[in-house]
Amino acid sequence: MKTTYREAMRAAIRESLQRDDRVFLMGEDVGKYGGCFAVSLGLLDEFGPDRIRDTPLSESGFVGAGIGAALGGMRPIVEIMTVNFSLLALDQIMNNAASILHMSGGQFNVPIVFRMTTGAGRQLAAQHSHSLEGWYAHIPGLHILTPATLEDARGMLWTALQNPDPVLIFEHGSLYPRSGDLADDAGPVDIVSAAVRRPGSDVSLITYGGTLQMVLDAADRLAADGIDAEVIDLRTLRPLDEATILASVTKTHRAVVIDEGWRSGSISAEVSARITEHAFYELDAPVGRVCSAEVPTPYAHELEQAALPSADRVLAAAREAVGRG
Repeated sequence: MKTTYREAMRAAIRESLQRDDRVFLMGEDVGKYGGCFAVSLGLLDEFGPDRIRDTPLSESGFVGAGIGAALGGMRPIVEIMTVNFSLLALDQIMNNAASILHMSGGQFNVPIVFRMTTGAGRQLAAQHSHSLEGWYAHIPGLHILTPATLEDARGMLWTALQNPDPVLIFEHGSLYPRSGDLADDAGPVDIVSAAVRRPGSDVSLITYGGTLQMVLDAADRLAADGIDAEVIDLRTLRPLDEATILASVTKTHRAVVIDEGWRSGSISAEVSARITEHAFYELDAPVGRVCSAEVPTPYAHELEQAALPSADRVLAAAREAVGRG
């Protein structure tokens, strides 16, 4: 069937609400308004206000309420409008959701799912264009998901709700209108493995989320130049699927990591470090990285595009890795 990323997410939420009475959705404008990005449109009429709950504009407050509900046996899906707003609840996410199992000596799990929009490219300026999923991947006790495909948008949520620990799902804002074919029987998917989206033999292009399609397009352009690029979709940033990354690099002997986050302290730095630690002698060239410029994301379209990873920059990095730069 034809669908969009937005509709796939909505179907995943609907199915979860139907399958488990403990599941409910809460967040700013998720009810009558249908969600800031229209993901929850129509769900209030279908499930009622007890299960589709609009919250006050207080991230720390409603994230804390969600954690309490999870501790009480519910399975909350907490929508945080954009990733920058999650910083207002960072204490709740890091010091409570991620830590309670450890601090209670293993007595209390926090089975909660946080959904939030991430990424730039939509002229939302410096306050609403962050890619901070790498920050959250730094925190033990959290599981970090970055669905880039319709199948993952549709299938990751139910699997996440079965996890006894907190799961954060980062949805790149540019993906919501993206359309494509999705199997009628599409259902839950694995949330621990990376995926080889395009096999290749000359260089590994490692990415996730909103940059995946751009990297696949770059790989097609490289193929026209006789460079066979393998594209790895990380899918899960914590825990990282190190085995898939290393298997790819062992085959191609070259790697470029593409990450919309800032270069310093980024997930690309972590992936690069693990390749160097565990596959150094397999490398025929230094690990390349393509990241966003180290500036607050500009509002002006031309400046914003210049600050973000692009296919041209991926092409240049890949060609340099294979000695054709």
